[in-house]
Amino acid sequence: MRPSPTPENLGDGVWSVPVPIPGSPLGHTLVYALESARGPVLIDAGWEHPDAWAALRDGLATLGLDVTEISGVVVTHHHPDHSGLAGRVREASGAWIAMHHADAALVRLFHDMVRDGRARELRLASARKAGADIGDREAMGPPTDPPAVPDRELDDGDLVDLPGRKLRVVWTPGHSPGHICLHLEDGDRIFTGDHVLPRITPHIGLYPYDLPDVDPLGDFLDSLERVEEIEAGEVLPAHQYRFTGLAGRAREIAEHHEERLVEVTGLLTDRPSTLWELTAAMGWRSAWEAMSPISRQMAAGEAAAHLRTLERRGVARRYDGDEPIRFVLR
Repeated sequence: MRPSPTPENLGDGVWSVPVPIPGSPLGHTLVYALESARGPVLIDAGWEHPDAWAALRDGLATLGLDVTEISGVVVTHHHPDHSGLAGRVREASGAWIAMHHADAALVRLFHDMVRDGRARELRLASARKAGADIGDREAMGPPTDPPAVPDRELDDGDLVDLPGRKLRVVWTPGHSPGHICLHLEDGDRIFTGDHVLPRITPHIGLYPYDLPDVDPLGDFLDSLERVEEIEAGEVLPAHQYRFTGLAGRAREIAEHHEERLVEVTGLLTDRPSTLWELTAAMGWRSAWEAMSPISRQMAAGEAAAHLRTLERRGVARRYDGDEPIRFVLR
């Protein structure tokens, strides 16, 4: 077992600070700080929680960095373990927050939904449409406050505002529509967020389950092929630990999803099956019966993403009938 990480000077003006994720088996988010002439720029910020804020602030201090001097925060994607503290950093330092425009649009939508009180009802409606038996609304978990709306929006190929350095945006949709990796071209490193992790595969889900005209898993597989071509000596992910061999690890993750696609194909027949039935029949790390409602919802999102890719490949099709959503082998 690897020891728990501590704040670390990685050399060449790059630092790493582990920020805890309360109650998560992931343990922590690795927040990176990059030196610049205008003050350090963070890559991700961590979960919004008092303990996480203390870890970020104090971890930076042990490295000789002051959170009040942060000039910017680049968020790899909108998920709360990456974006949650960005707003608090901005309050403390006046830093800008940057995010890919696709995830920035989602953040604005989340704020609108919370303001209008629609977030919980939409989650429940989506789960019911998939065939889930949702008896206890509270079992779906409390809603998470949306992250801070970014000040700047990024696009593929942009250079981040990092004076004296070349940190280029690589758009890698899949885990989220606007997920980005960041290639430090003058330092032979790539920051991969949740796109490529050393030992686990990121969650690729489809939400809502009947969302049309999107293929998150197909986008993710295309993004993996893209990063395979990037020459970077060291990979700095947002979870677990640094590693080398980006292309090989990207291929391993792609192979894992191809195996899952074969598994889902084997469950399809000419008898219409609900998304929930197919999800329950798939193999998961925990037994389906022991999974919490939230874990089942995430599993259904992942199953839906694989089914959408099979639809695009001409293997599966949506059954034309009443709700809940059903699938058959084409």
